[in-house]
Amino acid sequence: MASSIDLHRNPEAADAMRALNGISLEALLPWTARIWSQLQGARAAGRLAHGLLLSGPVGVGKRHFAECLAQSLLCRTPGPGGIACGRCADCELLALGNHPDLLRVGPDPESKSGEIPIAMIRLFTERESLTPSRAEWKVALIDPADRLNPAAANALLKTLEEPAGQTLLCLIGERTGSLPATIRSRCLQIRVPAPADAEALSWLNAQSPRSDWELRLRLAHGAPLRALRDFDDAWLAQRQERLTGFLAMAAGGRDPLAEAAAWNAPGAKLMLEWLASWMCDLVRLMATAEDVRLENPDRQADLAALARRIEPAVGHRFLQRVLEGRALAETNLNHQLLLESLAIDWSRIARGGEHRRP
Repeated sequence: MASSIDLHRNPEAADAMRALNGISLEALLPWTARIWSQLQGARAAGRLAHGLLLSGPVGVGKRHFAECLAQSLLCRTPGPGGIACGRCADCELLALGNHPDLLRVGPDPESKSGEIPIAMIRLFTERESLTPSRAEWKVALIDPADRLNPAAANALLKTLEEPAGQTLLCLIGERTGSLPATIRSRCLQIRVPAPADAEALSWLNAQSPRSDWELRLRLAHGAPLRALRDFDDAWLAQRQERLTGFLAMAAGGRDPLAEAAAWNAPGAKLMLEWLASWMCDLVRLMATAEDVRLENPDRQADLAALARRIEPAVGHRFLQRVLEGRALAETNLNHQLLLESLAIDWSRIARGGEHRRP
């Protein structure tokens, strides 16, 4: 069984340690500074928790934060505020991906389940029982922690209850509420928040000045790292084409089966995310057209005109269908049939197949 526990010995880990998504590990994300200060204060007082549970939406920087913290704990001469120096022998080993006191635990890359199995945790706990080889700490990054299967979570529990020496176990994930309560209760739970729009836009413009950061940030649900890395120009153009097709179906100008075939290009998972976003905006506009915050502000006029034509209860029902379909996209269900069914349903609803608003 291939194991990701030795990822720190993989040369690709060097890129992860020196930079995450192109962002230097020597620079904290500004909206995480308060959390950083609190943890560094606890470290200085000898009260740093042995188990941390970092959660938050995709793209808010929790993994960047975990990498910065790991490097800080393993660095021989951290600078002011605890930031790793980047020059000592331990930092050099981290940069090479070869530091023996940094362990990474993740899903078996050869497994179709995407889970972290008990065998991986047993291997980790054997290694974790050793004292640090070089640094004052041994750090384990368990990511994504919400993919621990029940047996693996139970196996990890004993280590969380009785960590060996100066050990930090950092669990990271988007859906950490699915972890057993026994795991969550034994960790210091830290939710990494999305920053305020003004702070996020200031940071994004510092990375690369663009005229469309506000739209990208909305599409990323306020997550700056996602806005920075996930939306290239081709992605944005494809979204625009599909949104235009969605609106054209509502006007009777696009065949639903032809549009459903085009929905295959971005893939069912992404297409259903887009559909959910458009329908959420429509439902918001059905409630009020004043001071409404949309996820797709670039097409507000088109969406507002459409929202005036559809009965709110009908819109809510279709949104529920889309959300149910989004959950099914993670299964082996026939995705094409699902998309075709939704496209036909949407065309019928938007063109008056169900009761319209007067």
